[in-house]
Amino acid sequence: MRTTGNISSFQGKAPAIHESAFIDLSARVIGDVRVEEGVSIWPMAVLRADDSPALIRRHSAVLDQCLIESPEGSPATVGEFSIISHGAVIHGAVVGPGVLVGVGAIVLDHAIVGAGSIIAAGAIVTPRTVIPPNSLIVGSPGRIVRETTPEDREGVRRQAHALFAKSRLYLKDSPPP
Repeated sequence: MRTTGNISSFQGKAPAIHESAFIDLSARVIGDVRVEEGVSIWPMAVLRADDSPALIRRHSAVLDQCLIESPEGSPATVGEFSIISHGAVIHGAVVGPGVLVGVGAIVLDHAIVGAGSIIAAGAIVTPRTVIPPNSLIVGSPGRIVRETTPEDREGVRRQAHALFAKSRLYLKDSPPP
């Protein structure tokens, strides 16, 4: 695990980060954030849990420039083997296991994204929306266009494994100062 001044407490709430997690030097992790085994947090991602907890489950990846925030009364959770893609926002929402949240997508307060779903690039999941498992969501506001296929779901899982493997290379090539 990489630890720097970019990992910080807020009002007595400190991040809990598994020793196998990769957190890029430019990422910020603040407050009541729990990062489980094999998670990777990539450049310039921000995980902020000032008022409610945030949980990133094992072997998930939070890619470059993402924001995961847990406002008061709205904890954020990312399920295991999920990918939060570049520039995506999870704001006080629950993302189930094996989910891909596409580039620039937004999932808002109290929304629940079911396991095996894909939120397409740029889609917006509005507050309190419940997405059934294995749904492909597109548009703004997001709407279901079809079920994800077993191949879609396996592709997300393969990507999650590949990101984990890449994070090991980053840890090896640039150990903490």
